[in-house]
Amino acid sequence: MPQIFVSPGKYVQGAGVTGKIGHYVVSLGKKALILGGQRGIESVRQNVIQSLTDHHVSYHIETFQGESSDNEIKRMCDIGRDQAADVVIGIGGGKAIDTAKAAGFELGVPVVIVPTIASTDAPCSALSVIYSDDGVFERYLVLPKNPDLVLLDTETIARSPVRQLVAGMGDALSTYFEAAACARARAKNIAGGTMTQAALAIARLCYDILMRDGYKAKIACERRVVTEALDNIVEANTLLSGLGFESAGLAACHAVHNGLTVLEETHPYCHGEKVAFGTLTQLVLENRSIKEIEEVITFCRLVGLPTTLADIGLESASSERIRHAAEAACIEGETIYNMDMEITPDKVYAAMMAADALGHTHKHGEENAYLQSSAFIL
Repeated sequence: MPQIFVSPGKYVQGAGVTGKIGHYVVSLGKKALILGGQRGIESVRQNVIQSLTDHHVSYHIETFQGESSDNEIKRMCDIGRDQAADVVIGIGGGKAIDTAKAAGFELGVPVVIVPTIASTDAPCSALSVIYSDDGVFERYLVLPKNPDLVLLDTETIARSPVRQLVAGMGDALSTYFEAAACARARAKNIAGGTMTQAALAIARLCYDILMRDGYKAKIACERRVVTEALDNIVEANTLLSGLGFESAGLAACHAVHNGLTVLEETHPYCHGEKVAFGTLTQLVLENRSIKEIEEVITFCRLVGLPTTLADIGLESASSERIRHAAEAACIEGETIYNMDMEITPDKVYAAMMAADALGHTHKHGEENAYLQSSAFIL
């Protein structure tokens, strides 16, 4: 089986780069369908519209309805055809971005991604996560190519909700552990091949940057300023995690997230928040050392990521409902089967409950432990 590494055509990150979007888009198309959530578009509207106008790129703006569902993708495609769009620009968070990538594929036009939050690793990948109109995970849509351009303005990220940046850390937190599991199992990556050493190294670098700079980046975002730590975490959340998960592979962390989406109580929580709990579940499944588990829990508690079922709205959920989520994590075709072990719903349920118990043991003194730990370089 060949080794395959994939990436976006171009990745541009920096303060104020949305003001240069026309320079990059004009070589891709002359009529843009811009789609995104209202808040996301408003956060960059002035820069984007001025730059597109300066470069003689016309545009139509359409508000994203909230779910990357088949119905929403079809609606955007219909609008794109009506507008004769020859490039799609997706602005906002993960679900708007996934919709833009899928619509661009269906329309057969280049795709430009402008994240306004660093909450997921969706921007760089050739993958759209498809949900029902009610927000329940349905499937992964693997696309034939990655976005042509990812343009990430760190000034916009610094002004975004801190919770979204932290959720991005939760998504990125899974990257190395899933990559390592796929390496042990010699599992296929999202691109249909096996991983390169570069992909595994990128996944490890992503984890190391989170441990080193995650807390500092959160503080910077709280003060709405761009620091080197924030720059590094934006890159880890978006580029490194995106390259790592797609070119190395997914395993239990994301499968548990997908299973959790069948429980309506988890719907108000961000993708990365649920992935963080999925990461703890995978560590328990693998019987990782208590030192590794404590390092992850300590980090999560400090930056504000979930470590218990209560943290994702399931404090009152019955054991039967948690078991239902475990069963959904184990449906045929799920990425949990990239683990190099026998997988059953009973094992996943047990790991979820044990992860919850471990999370409850670390409710006090996390910040002091983090600051004193040599594992975290401040």
